[in-house]
Amino acid sequence: MKLYSLKNGVNPRRVRIFLAEKRLSIPIEEFDMETAGHKAPAFLARNPLGTLPVLELDDGTVIAESVAICRYVEEMIPEPPLFGRSALERAQVEMWNRRMELELLLPVIDVFVHTHPFWVGKRRQIGEWGAARREQVAERLRWLDRELEGRPFIAVDRYSIADITAQVALLTARGALKLSIGEDQPNLARWWASVSTRPTARA
Repeated sequence: MKLYSLKNGVNPRRVRIFLAEKRLSIPIEEFDMETAGHKAPAFLARNPLGTLPVLELDDGTVIAESVAICRYVEEMIPEPPLFGRSALERAQVEMWNRRMELELLLPVIDVFVHTHPFWVGKRRQIGEWGAARREQVAERLRWLDRELEGRPFIAVDRYSIADITAQVALLTARGALKLSIGEDQPNLARWWASVSTRPTARA
């Protein structure tokens, strides 16, 4: 297997953390935004959308989209279970991972794309949309703090892909957007301290 990744990319980081949690070491080819190798014809033959990450299997089969890649790895390496053990846990992890994608990760990415200087001239920026999404991120952090009261992790009583999704969202929010966890969000701060000090956190 081989993973095609993007330096500092949010979704590629999700997969790299997942692989690290599974203790799976595979070759990784890194692209970067400046050279845009993932937009070259050779890569577009693998994934016509030109998005990353992409997992290429030994037989040439290509799996794109971060959660699809993680699901494949979960099937191949069930331990530790990052999608849940039982039918109920798998549903809970699916529910919370989707919430973390829609309510936190995607708004964070929108703020980054529509307000950060890095994207000037690269993507069409709509400042009002970025500002609105920034307000949504701040509100969702307060919501997640309430949800985490009395809970060590987001979906079930163990670290899961839902935590990974929220983790990379907050990492981007803190780093690129200067959006930090508020002093009035102790549950979120406790959770962040736990997940960000895991050995896999900077995979």
